[in-house]
Amino acid sequence: MTDTLRNIHQPVIEAVKEFTQADLDDLCEAAEEAIIDGNGFGWLTPPRRTVQENFWKGILMVPVRELYCARFEGRIVGSAQLVKPFSNNEAGRHIAQVATFFIAPYARGYGLAIGLLAVLENSAREQGFKFLEVDVRETQTAAISILESNGYEKWAVKPYYAWNGERYVDGYYYKKQLAEL
Repeated sequence: MTDTLRNIHQPVIEAVKEFTQADLDDLCEAAEEAIIDGNGFGWLTPPRRTVQENFWKGILMVPVRELYCARFEGRIVGSAQLVKPFSNNEAGRHIAQVATFFIAPYARGYGLAIGLLAVLENSAREQGFKFLEVDVRETQTAAISILESNGYEKWAVKPYYAWNGERYVDGYYYKKQLAEL
């Protein structure tokens, strides 16, 4: 039995540089489930599959974005992006952002979100970033709990941050210092 077959049930966090169709299908399905669950990084309802596929493919084309995916039982079940500042942002070149951070509801509870954060933090540290920032809706209690328990500090609240389909909700802004200033 090969290592790949032996380890198929082990959770894995990996950088994604290109998609197989199966992986793209898995990522779209996981994102759809997260959107329905209220954790859709902007979407309130799942978009048409072609829109979503183009969204994910487009991320891979942007040089300042690194896409990481969580894989469980051989399938992609979540993602997070490390978003670096453009080269003209000399004043903010010490800060990177987290985006599209989610785990599908059916794959939660296995440490994948914590694993994604750890991989993003390591990549950011290795590239010399001093801070990592992320913003979430106040209703994303699981994400808030994960961020706070992993050393992220809330530094701002933005009223009317997002419409959740029923009401406006506040946004919480978090940061984590990765290196000495």
